[in-house]
Amino acid sequence: MFGALVSLDLASVGLTLMMGLIFLVMLEIFRIHAYKSRFPPGPTPLPFVGNLPHLLRNPMGFNRLLSQYGEITTMYLGRKPAIILNTIQVAKEALVQEAFAGRPHLPVIDWISNGFGIVMVTFTNSWKQQRRFALHTLKNFGLGKKSIESRVLEEIQYLMAEMLKDEGKPVNPHHTLQNAVSNIFCSIMFGDRFDYDNKRLEYLLKMLNENIMLTGSAIGHIFNLAPFIKHFPGPHQKINKNSVELFGFIGDEVEEHRKTLDPSSPRDFIDAYLLEIEKQKSNKDSTFHEDNLIGSATDLLFAGTDSTATSIRWGLLFLIQNPDIQERCHEEIVQVLGYDRLPSMDDRVRLPYTNATIHEIQRFAKTVPLCVIHETIQPTKLRGFDIPQGTMIMTNLAAIFSNKDHWKHPDTFNPENFLDENGHFSKPESYIPFSLGLRACLGESLARTELFLFATVLLQRIHFSWPPDAKPIDMDGIVGIVRYPQTFSIICCSRDTKK
Repeated sequence: MFGALVSLDLASVGLTLMMGLIFLVMLEIFRIHAYKSRFPPGPTPLPFVGNLPHLLRNPMGFNRLLSQYGEITTMYLGRKPAIILNTIQVAKEALVQEAFAGRPHLPVIDWISNGFGIVMVTFTNSWKQQRRFALHTLKNFGLGKKSIESRVLEEIQYLMAEMLKDEGKPVNPHHTLQNAVSNIFCSIMFGDRFDYDNKRLEYLLKMLNENIMLTGSAIGHIFNLAPFIKHFPGPHQKINKNSVELFGFIGDEVEEHRKTLDPSSPRDFIDAYLLEIEKQKSNKDSTFHEDNLIGSATDLLFAGTDSTATSIRWGLLFLIQNPDIQERCHEEIVQVLGYDRLPSMDDRVRLPYTNATIHEIQRFAKTVPLCVIHETIQPTKLRGFDIPQGTMIMTNLAAIFSNKDHWKHPDTFNPENFLDENGHFSKPESYIPFSLGLRACLGESLARTELFLFATVLLQRIHFSWPPDAKPIDMDGIVGIVRYPQTFSIICCSRDTKK
């Protein structure tokens, strides 16, 4: 009798739970329909998880699907709607407005950054102060000036020596390229470069890569849906562990700088920031302190390293797959510069095909397919729709860079996309790899300099090809926040005519 009562009670509890779950699902479906009536059209979301399963299963295919719904689309990241800008016209209309200049509170980002830094900070006085200081300081240390060109060209000498160390043998260029690009920024941030066999920098860059991959992966999205999992074990704990070690690395650098700081002669970004902390001590509204220094340095290291190194890796893939384009670039460079003279940014006008190829690498790579996420900081309107405050906004660069109305060859790697009928370089308005408006990329001028000089010197001095046993590569890549190419190896052969 007692057992029968227990079974009955369990059955009753089970039925109650099931009915409660059905009720919650029905409520969620009604809520979704209420949202859909007020927002632009888009793919149907699933209850509670939205369109995340579709996005994670086939990121590039889902990006293409989004653009089929028109200029603006709605997709759901979990339970929250996000407006997707699919054309250059609507992107320009939205991103230049202050109303679209916010950043959302993403639990996984807040967990590791504690709200400090520049890139993912909300539109606050702190963000304005930190961004203004970073732009001014980076400019003082060479960004946009001839001095940064000399730093880049010096690093390229180390890069070429490293790439040709195993000339004629298969090599994976990932670590070498990332080291080279990061060294440019390390010289600005820390006042020095690192040798390519420096294990400390190698570990730092590995942690940076892992965190970018993990935050854009399924576990990062799950964390944003259920941030309480931070109290439990799982792969998300790797994100926190890496962040603690990254901040520790930069904190050690800050401490070393503090010990040797000369107020009359700042050596780098960290020195300049430490002096600003001292200068602002009496200002009660100041946001300059060590936490923001470490957060800003981490953000700038990411912004100044990862996407540029990834673009160059994609570029090597495209140029090996298109040997005729690689040879035409080499011939143009040698015709203008010879084999020995290193390029400068002033040479771009005399190297239209090479310049077009470099821009085409960025277009075709679509390194950040949905750009960096924005959020509306106030209620606004866009194309007749009322957009509430706190709505996430994403720019579909994958769609904008493949729009058949704006590109001569939207679906193939072809430098003609950036050449006019006379063979002169011509940049279409749809080319916005660094975004627009108040949140445009801080490192744009540095990235442009690095991409042109790295690519031009490498094409001038080295021939790139596949190893004989190379296997086909999935060109959709590995997509999260950043779109990475699959791991690959190449063969580098010097074009030195003196050999």
